[in-house]
Amino acid sequence: MSRTQDQVLGAASDDAPSPADSGARPNGSGPSEPRRQPLAAYVPMGVTSDYEAPRATVDPDTSKSWLRRASPIVAAHKGYFLTALIMSFLGLVLQVQVPQLLSDAIDNSLITRTVPLHYYVYWVIALGLIGGVAGYISRTFLFRVAYAIEFDLRNGIYEHLTRMSFPFYDRVQSGQLISRANSDIRSVQMYLTFAPMILVQCSIAIVAFGYMLATSVPLALIAMVTMPLIYVTGVRMRNVLFPVSWLIQSRLADVATVVDENVNGVRVVKSFAAEEQQLRQLATAADKVQWSYIKDADMRARFSPLIQNLSQVGLVLVLVLGGYMVIHGHLQLGAILKFNVYLLMMQAPFMMLGMLIMMGQRAAASAERIYEILDEQATIIDRPGATNLAECRGDVRFEGVRFAYGTASRQALSVEDGGNPDVLHGFDLRLRAGETVALVGRTGSGKSTVARLLARFYDVNDGVVSVDDHDVRDLTLTSLRANIGVVLDEPFLFSVSIRDNIAYGRPDATIEEVAAAAKSAGADGFIKRLSEGYDTVVGERGYTLSGGQRQRIAIARALLVNPPILILDDATSAIDVKVEQKIHSGLRLLMEGRTTLIVAHRLSTISLADRVVLLDDGRIVADGTHAELLASTPLYSEVLAQAAGDEAAEDDGDADPDLADESPVAG
Repeated sequence: MSRTQDQVLGAASDDAPSPADSGARPNGSGPSEPRRQPLAAYVPMGVTSDYEAPRATVDPDTSKSWLRRASPIVAAHKGYFLTALIMSFLGLVLQVQVPQLLSDAIDNSLITRTVPLHYYVYWVIALGLIGGVAGYISRTFLFRVAYAIEFDLRNGIYEHLTRMSFPFYDRVQSGQLISRANSDIRSVQMYLTFAPMILVQCSIAIVAFGYMLATSVPLALIAMVTMPLIYVTGVRMRNVLFPVSWLIQSRLADVATVVDENVNGVRVVKSFAAEEQQLRQLATAADKVQWSYIKDADMRARFSPLIQNLSQVGLVLVLVLGGYMVIHGHLQLGAILKFNVYLLMMQAPFMMLGMLIMMGQRAAASAERIYEILDEQATIIDRPGATNLAECRGDVRFEGVRFAYGTASRQALSVEDGGNPDVLHGFDLRLRAGETVALVGRTGSGKSTVARLLARFYDVNDGVVSVDDHDVRDLTLTSLRANIGVVLDEPFLFSVSIRDNIAYGRPDATIEEVAAAAKSAGADGFIKRLSEGYDTVVGERGYTLSGGQRQRIAIARALLVNPPILILDDATSAIDVKVEQKIHSGLRLLMEGRTTLIVAHRLSTISLADRVVLLDDGRIVADGTHAELLASTPLYSEVLAQAAGDEAAEDDGDADPDLADESPVAG
């Protein structure tokens, strides 16, 4: 680590470990100073995760049915699941014995009086107790499996989302993702867990039918005469409900999207007094959901009573024929009672069969929506044989780069695109190790795109972006981004403490290191004035802080990692000029020996750079020092003048709240 970096990041504590310990460092030290050894592997977060990965994931074979694709998740918990099903079946078998005992009690204890009645009473109590224990074990294990399947599904989707590339998030709505990761997962989980249990419950009908055949074959066949009609009705119900189930889940996602956008964009909504407009939009989406639910209920009302009541027809036929047989002495009185109880037992499975069909259609629609996400592949991935950027000098090259947004393949979640124009074309730029370069240009000229390509948030369409003569596509994403610190113009803060936000890239950093990075970013002063200092929890996205305060915390977050390459994408745009000047004194020290790319509008920010590159229409039109461009390139003067005018307009009544007593930065 160089002396100047040590002055800034090590000032808070002489005994504190240096932030340089977290990884490879730039080649900015003097020849007599020791160099960092290459790391065998990169762990950018600095800690080992104790995250419990899902036991299984969805089968990637898209040719299989949705149930077969989900079967590995169920199979991963087969021990508990099979135990739950076996105990449930055992309890049902015990229940089936009760009608036989009642029949024997009537015939042997009440009519012939050959067996004491209490004998059968004891047996019924014993069967009830054993069945209760079996039911308890079954339900306990079943719900354990249900929550485990939900865990695997939810975390499997989240793991997949963390691997997806920036183009994916450019095309999808967050509300759609939230809906699929919540309500859709719950629909699939309920079916995967409870459908087998319902089928086991339905198996009681088979056992009961066996006892009925043993008692009277004609009466048993009469009881089953309506079964073909029930099957045909169930198939028809399944085919009709599927499209409506899909529509319900899709429209629920639309409602989630409206709510998500209104919560995240509440400041825009209120600034335009557009609450009524948004309420109308939500009401429209809710009306569509209501229509879908009503349509679903209407279809259920047509089919469910038919499925449930067809079995009652069998009961009527049994009572008529069974009564005739008892009257004429062909059947004992206990047998007709046993038949009626068996038929009542069989009604519950048939009622559950209708529910199972409806659950299945809702789950099938939800599964297809989930698979749309899981089947989409990341476009920015490590190539086979990609190597780690072990020791980064910071030599950066853009050679013949052409790039346009929206070129990735579009699938079901995509927003249609008619073909976007090139943002960069024929772009060539060299940043030598340890050099600070400012990118200047009109809005839309491609400045931020250059920064995104360097960190490989996107891949170029043509040309090469290289770091230390390595094509960034030949480097592992982890090692590349571990060596690049990025500070965006709209910094994102998490709803945790300020200390945790600054230490996001190095959770193991000491409070002294965190404070030193904050001082370098000019944030230490306002942080100490907060109610709980560095332990103050910021609101969602950090909106409890001003824009300038959020930017300074984001700068501190990048500086704590101490990367060899630093990208400042208009990172001080929301900071008052006077405060920015104080930050610059710390930044100048940290930029020594570090390759820095500054996307700049302000003249004060441009002054940090060794040279200035002017972009226009995706090409470099001028390259030199600030004085050289000012003297030779009229467009450069125009861009600066326009930026100064916009800044003056924004600064009216928008002063940074920390100007009054901002403490000086370290160094």
